[in-house]
Amino acid sequence: MYLVKSPLLLKWYYPQLTWNKTRDDKVIYLTFDDGPIPDVTDFVLKTLRSYSAKATFFCIGDNILKYPQIFERIKNAEHSIGNHTFNHLKGWDTSDDIYIQNFQKCQQQTGTNLFRPPYGRIKKSQICEIKLQYPDTEIVMWDTLSGDFDVNLSPEKCLQNVINHTKNGSIIVFHDSIKASKRIYYALPRVLAHFSKLGYTFDQLG
Repeated sequence: MYLVKSPLLLKWYYPQLTWNKTRDDKVIYLTFDDGPIPDVTDFVLKTLRSYSAKATFFCIGDNILKYPQIFERIKNAEHSIGNHTFNHLKGWDTSDDIYIQNFQKCQQQTGTNLFRPPYGRIKKSQICEIKLQYPDTEIVMWDTLSGDFDVNLSPEKCLQNVINHTKNGSIIVFHDSIKASKRIYYALPRVLAHFSKLGYTFDQLG
């Protein structure tokens, strides 16, 4: 069970996290979790380039070590890089010490001030510790979840999730992963085409 649109209650409970950007401008923030990996990340980069779109990639440290050349391609394309922990840990199920160590291990690879907790699940104590040790870190959530990770979701429904719930300043989550590939191959170019026609631009975080 997941919510496509982040509820106001969560935003109220975690006010120190970034859920969206200013609603004043026609700018959308595409984000991609769990890469870099072969094929899917390359597809995303190629598709973004065709629309002169910038985005933010929240990378798993272990994947960066496995696929350093793909990671370099993300950086060379001048997209933003975010920390997504080294092993995609779920904060609610992980002790604070282990979680912070895993964050730090990924930080050695990324050197970024952007962090997204995997699954969007992080304890307040973990937030406090990250902020204490890395005060410039912006912890980024989202306000629109594409659902591309859901193998039971049709590509068409994935597209509609984004189109129906995106507005000025929205932070949208896609996944450059094998699991999401069928839906992202269909939805991403159509999202870019749809919002480009409406006069939106696509920017990176950070």
